[in-house]
Amino acid sequence: MPVLLRSAGRVLGPLVLALPTLLAACTSEQPPAPPPADAAPVQVDAAWDELAALAAAAQDRHLVAQYVYGRPGEPDRTIVFTSANDGSWRVDVPGGALGGTADVSMASTADGLFQCALPSAGHAGAASCVRLGDRDDTIPRRLDPRVQHPLTDWLDVLTDRRAPLAVAPATAPEGVTGTCYSVESTSASLNAPLDVGIYCYDRDGTPTGVRTGAGTLRLAAPPAPAPATVQLAGPVVIDREPLDTAAPPTPDPSESPSAGTP
Repeated sequence: MPVLLRSAGRVLGPLVLALPTLLAACTSEQPPAPPPADAAPVQVDAAWDELAALAAAAQDRHLVAQYVYGRPGEPDRTIVFTSANDGSWRVDVPGGALGGTADVSMASTADGLFQCALPSAGHAGAASCVRLGDRDDTIPRRLDPRVQHPLTDWLDVLTDRRAPLAVAPATAPEGVTGTCYSVESTSASLNAPLDVGIYCYDRDGTPTGVRTGAGTLRLAAPPAPAPATVQLAGPVVIDREPLDTAAPPTPDPSESPSAGTP
């Protein structure tokens, strides 16, 4: 029996020594483990966290800024946006009403929400303003130039993680600086909380550019300091209707009085 045990030991000894090497070889041939299933959602959440932080900084950013507003087939226009220290705001929009023939200024102050008609081809005479409602009321769509939303109320949506949005890093549109994010709607509702597109910000929260279906805004120059409050472009009047964004209908010649009609 001792002889048999010694023989078995001589046979098993090399196998025992070789076993770790064989196990290591088998382990090294195993396929790499797949990435965690939630890697993509983590990246998406990080992008929205970054965008929400920049949008929150934009809400606290008070300034006077000029933006170039462009739409396909139309000449560029310069939009002047003012976010005052008291929370009031104003945006002056050349060609913002009457099919592009009238300049308007939209403003939100402690006294309410206003549309001011500025001297232009579609509005003869001095500037005058019409009160549309309380400062947080929604502008009726027929009166809404829409260019002010990315700089005002849509910031509330971008900071609301309950909003039905998908956010991802994006390349800046041509001529735009800053950090940019693509924002898509995840809701089938026709009443999306904002326009899908690309939203860009500087590190201090300054909106540097926006591209949506309504057009492209890009910061034209470094912003100036904000005033204490915004001033309306003219006096508030009650004997004038606000100006629609659409062009007025073309008069029908057949309905006009003839030259011989007294």
